[in-house]
Amino acid sequence: MTLPQLILIPGLLNDADLWRDQVADLGDVARPEAADITQGTTLEALSEDVLARAEDRFALAGFSLGGIVALEIMRRAPERVSHLALLDTTMLPDDPDRAAERDRLVETARSDGKFHGFGERLLRSYLAPENLKNAAMADRVRAMTERLGPDVFVRQSLIARPDSRASLGDITCPTLVLCGEHDAWTPPTIHRDMAIAIPSSQLVIVTGSGHLTPIEQPNAVSRALRTLLARKSD
Repeated sequence: MTLPQLILIPGLLNDADLWRDQVADLGDVARPEAADITQGTTLEALSEDVLARAEDRFALAGFSLGGIVALEIMRRAPERVSHLALLDTTMLPDDPDRAAERDRLVETARSDGKFHGFGERLLRSYLAPENLKNAAMADRVRAMTERLGPDVFVRQSLIARPDSRASLGDITCPTLVLCGEHDAWTPPTIHRDMAIAIPSSQLVIVTGSGHLTPIEQPNAVSRALRTLLARKSD
């Protein structure tokens, strides 16, 4: 029997390395592969890029911005997705404070001759307290941002974040909603609301993790995805 395709969509300024542990862990139950969302300038374009590379039927996981793309895919082609995972993401549009912060970061990226992507302040907001002194983890995040650079950061930051609340009830495939217990960017309260709104969802709050669950707690994320893929799909 052919294993199902599992498309893993990374987040803002993340590349395939975000998912490297899950790709290594899940090869016995799926054919995992990371998507590329670095080129499009709209949410619609990003979702169509993923769909163009996907098989007729596939499992889908999206992290952060990748989760927003995944929700757009569910609006466009729900019949093609067998299983869905939404990790450390949101169904909400940017509020004024978040939009202003995003604009500030875009301006910094455009004017900074030595773009670093994630400085110390931003990195601290992404990691759980117990991971703040993990140099290997910080280096892994910074390596992704350096590979992708300011142009990708600006392009992805300017993509509109829509209000997806009205479409959550239309998701009928087995769904995982997961986030870190210390996620300051897309906190557990958002994920609890999202899980309540999606009829066939299961909520997982990962201890010892902030926003970057695939990196901070890779084994927990792999276990949750494995459990999701074992659920019966229509």
